[in-house]
Amino acid sequence: MKVQDARRTCLFWVSACLTLALPACGMDVPDVGALPVVYVPPAEKVEILSLGRGQTFGQLLDGTINANEQASLLLAFQDHASPRRMRQGTEITLRYLPDEGWLRGVDVAISPDQTIRLDRDVVGWHSDLIETPIYVDTLFASGEIETVLWSAVVNNPILAGLTFEDRNRLIDHLDRVFQWQVDFSRQIRVGDTYRFAFEREVRPDGSMRAGKLLAAEFVNSGTPYHAVYFDPNGDGQGSYFDLDGLSVRRAFLLKPLAYRRISGRFTNSRYHPVLNTWRAHRGVDYAADAGTEIMATSDGVVIHRGWKGSFGNMVEIRHPNGFVTRYAHLRAFKGDIVLGTRVRQSDIIGYVGQTGLASGPHLHYEMLNGGRQMDPLSVDLPAGDPVPADDRVRWQADKVARLDLLESIPRSGPVRSFVVDAVPAQSTELRGGAHK
Repeated sequence: MKVQDARRTCLFWVSACLTLALPACGMDVPDVGALPVVYVPPAEKVEILSLGRGQTFGQLLDGTINANEQASLLLAFQDHASPRRMRQGTEITLRYLPDEGWLRGVDVAISPDQTIRLDRDVVGWHSDLIETPIYVDTLFASGEIETVLWSAVVNNPILAGLTFEDRNRLIDHLDRVFQWQVDFSRQIRVGDTYRFAFEREVRPDGSMRAGKLLAAEFVNSGTPYHAVYFDPNGDGQGSYFDLDGLSVRRAFLLKPLAYRRISGRFTNSRYHPVLNTWRAHRGVDYAADAGTEIMATSDGVVIHRGWKGSFGNMVEIRHPNGFVTRYAHLRAFKGDIVLGTRVRQSDIIGYVGQTGLASGPHLHYEMLNGGRQMDPLSVDLPAGDPVPADDRVRWQADKVARLDLLESIPRSGPVRSFVVDAVPAQSTELRGGAHK
């Protein structure tokens, strides 16, 4: 065998040398001509369907395979998902052998990132869960507020390559990180600036599957706020801290809705739009579309869940240190929210509506301490826990690396020596940019 292998190797190199040498010597190389085009029929014929309103997976397959085959297919499907929980519009691809018209496979897109592939053989049906491949990159962006933050991010020309939904998600990430320091619905000023480094998981079509801010800066009325991501355990459950290692998180969220407009403030006298009379308004109203998710602003226990007079459907939560919060005019409660339920900060507790005395869909939010009603917009609450002492060395290294990302953003100044530019309030120039 060794002699044969040596001969094969020798013949290979002789052939290769001749191939390279003949043209160099000016000798003609035989032209074998162009090969005829070969048309290959597709290996499969596909039919793409979508699940109709009230239609089951089995009903969609009626007439395609018999009842026994359906049972086998659905059993294989249940290895990864429940056929009873398939949503209207779910895309289902039927794959046939082109000549025989025999159904050889079914693909069910259960999410943008997962497809259940069902294949048929002589034994029956079996299934595999196929994950959409992704790549990870880091997005850098900065800009200046001309009118509102939403416009500054969505209309940033450097972010134009992102889908509209993904630009909205960037705003949501900024809002969630800075929600304890800045209320984006009421404190934003023309001339405020932002910059951030955002790590994202990207699908092949360019859309974002998930992501997190690595570092961010928001300058509000000349005051810079910073948030740096730190994950000491490496389990993806990290948190955000300022430049001094103090948590940006507070005991209460500034607001129970994501990035919404305030339509009514805490006051001793307000004209009631339904009762047509002047009366005290001991809370804050947030205008929002019916069905918008409502978050618990702090950890606590549900002490009321139901109808309460002019408040309509209301949830009331008791928190540590004598605090109580109320969420009124709800259209519906989240299914697992009942009397005595323990909730965590940012848990969804219900949905915006206009039950009770409400002229339109909105959330009425109240905060009490020791039974005394307080203005939720002016309560000064302590910060969460700082970076643990045992992790300070790692924190310092991570912080420096991530602040370097911010300083690398074009047309941005150093983080530590940040100086607010003297830009007139009426300026409409959008500064900054992004790169990947």
